[in-house]
Amino acid sequence: MNRRNILLASAVATAAATFSFPALAQDAGQPIRLIVPYAPGGPIDVTARALAERVRDSLGTVIIENKGGAGGNIGADAIAKAAPDGLTIGIAATATHAVNPWLYAKMPYDAGKDFAGITQMVRVPNVLVINATKAEQLKINTLADLIAYAKANPAKLNYGSGGNGSAGHLAGEMFKQKAGIFALHIPYRGANPAQLALLAGEVDFNIDNLAAAAPNIRAGKLKALAVTSLEASAALPGVPPLSATFKGFSIDTWWGLVAPAATPKPVIEKLNKAFVAALNAPETKTRFAALLAEPVPTTPQQFDSFMAAERAKYQQVVKASGAKVD
Repeated sequence: MNRRNILLASAVATAAATFSFPALAQDAGQPIRLIVPYAPGGPIDVTARALAERVRDSLGTVIIENKGGAGGNIGADAIAKAAPDGLTIGIAATATHAVNPWLYAKMPYDAGKDFAGITQMVRVPNVLVINATKAEQLKINTLADLIAYAKANPAKLNYGSGGNGSAGHLAGEMFKQKAGIFALHIPYRGANPAQLALLAGEVDFNIDNLAAAAPNIRAGKLKALAVTSLEASAALPGVPPLSATFKGFSIDTWWGLVAPAATPKPVIEKLNKAFVAALNAPETKTRFAALLAEPVPTTPQQFDSFMAAERAKYQQVVKASGAKVD
């Protein structure tokens, strides 16, 4: 073999080793680390653990690592800065990949450049709910009733949320803008305190995650006036979407799987195939339905495009709200 052929063979061997390493690392039985940028126990964590179980036969062991803090930024940054070898993936959510880039003055990662989408996982509608006792007192039975009352009684309504820049806050500001009404925003330290304040009558209405609000809606303590998804939710028969009144209104809670940006395409495709199969499994749909979460399997390209569109949407929403975190 002449020198030229030796060099060519060496180059081919090096390239093959470089591009096949991630797949070989997975096939060799090394566990995959799935970073959840939130505390254990919430819907995002629960769905991540459910999928980790479903892909065990195709991908091997998937270990969940919770890295909460800074609105999800700490965990998302850990995903962005991990080695792009297919052995570290994580969750991208509405906050980490659509809201926080505009909410925080300084970000440790670039939501548009530092990640490669694998697949969207779920979508959960938010719901506009009013304290049931207050609704009866004020004779508010529909969304139109709420808007009419707000216009006839300026500055008398308020609403709560899990904090400045939270999904509930941004959805509330978007609703006020579309409806042409005023309601004072009262931020709380988390979604649970905000819901407790609504139940206690401290605030008049909230726009809350459907999974969190559903038990109190069913118990008759909260009255659902509208969901924030483009379509009505099967979980709340008879409750219209806000889009029926305000065309195009859509603020859902969503999350999905991403890898570091430089992860090779064949590895992304392998991960996508395994997780999409898990999302399509009847057992997964049943388990997610208990959380009122709808599985949304996509291609990597579809999820990347979806996140880009969500960032563009929330740029305008955050700007209009005036919310900032220094």
